[in-house]
Amino acid sequence: MNQSVSVAANLEEHTHENPVVTKQQLFVKQLIVLVLEILLAFPLGLVLAKFQIGRIAWIFGGIAAGTMVLQGCGIFYKYSPQPNRTARKVGMALVGLTIGASNAHANLASVASSIPIFIFLTLFMLLSGSCIGYIYSRVSKTNLLTAMLATVPGGVGIMAAIAADYNKNVSLVALVQAIRVTSVVFLIPLIARTSAGNYYPQTLPINAAWLNLDPSQLGLLLLVLLITGLVVYPAILFKIPAGDFFGALLIGIGFNPLLHWLPFMGDISFSPPPLINLLGQMLLGITIGEYWGDKPNFRKWTIGHALMSVAMTLVAGAIAAILAMQLTSWDWLTCLLVTAPGGSAEMILVSLALNHNVEIVTTGHLVRLIAINSSLPLWVFLFRRLDEKLSEPV
Repeated sequence: MNQSVSVAANLEEHTHENPVVTKQQLFVKQLIVLVLEILLAFPLGLVLAKFQIGRIAWIFGGIAAGTMVLQGCGIFYKYSPQPNRTARKVGMALVGLTIGASNAHANLASVASSIPIFIFLTLFMLLSGSCIGYIYSRVSKTNLLTAMLATVPGGVGIMAAIAADYNKNVSLVALVQAIRVTSVVFLIPLIARTSAGNYYPQTLPINAAWLNLDPSQLGLLLLVLLITGLVVYPAILFKIPAGDFFGALLIGIGFNPLLHWLPFMGDISFSPPPLINLLGQMLLGITIGEYWGDKPNFRKWTIGHALMSVAMTLVAGAIAAILAMQLTSWDWLTCLLVTAPGGSAEMILVSLALNHNVEIVTTGHLVRLIAINSSLPLWVFLFRRLDEKLSEPV
């Protein structure tokens, strides 16, 4: 009797202590996995840069590293870590900061007149995504809300998180979204390079100064990173859609004008060192790769249906690009970058690497991100109601 009481007491004590220990162990494991991914992504990025893939070679290195490390954890250690959403947010913030700094001298007001066109293109993509989601749900025998979350252009992490909130098939949503984002990230730069090779600059030289060691520049770097953290953290805490990217982007745009406005700063100008951009790209790629490495064993038909829906989404993006060419004076490459279905940060990076109408591509994707994320609650509500109607017995 005493022995059973002792065992029960030990079990109760273990359950009280275990959550804290588990959280600490989980954090340490996630940190080790992330460090391994970065250490692998860096040489992979260097190798890909040698092949003149362009300045977004580091995203591809991150995708490969994230996939290999998570697959290795499952095969050799029987450990399956979840995709690191915090790393994705940090990557989005770093990329947003560098994109904002690159757009600091751009005349974004000049593209304000095109906002109605951006809104029209966004609505077209949303309606197309809804139709594709309905077709996908009927073909794959999946409930409508899961199909819509899988096919509407949006972030992999955001859509997977919504699916988890409503007890839907998170793995399936992540699979379709990961296929879409990966396809866009690979195909658009390939098309841009093969069809518009004269736009494509050389990749960053390996011996370039990736980190400016000038004391004033290092001090400004630490300051801008601190400000970015202070702005982005509340945005993440209060779950502001894409707040990590938007907040960092605004800081990147406004930091230099603020320095010039301060009387005691003189003529100092700050530009984030290339290392910040490369690290942000690697983190973006790593999180995409983690969704691939985390995939359970799907049936062939499941993957086939996912590829079918992604193909239809890419076709819808191509149609949107044709519409944009008819409605504007933009060239085909600009229209393609503006209407590419998803991977907004990645597509802006491509336009930055091409040095090709960065302000137009940035504004177009910002309008789409705002529209999609702000309307998500309404779309989810409508999809749930329609799903309930379709599931009612006749």
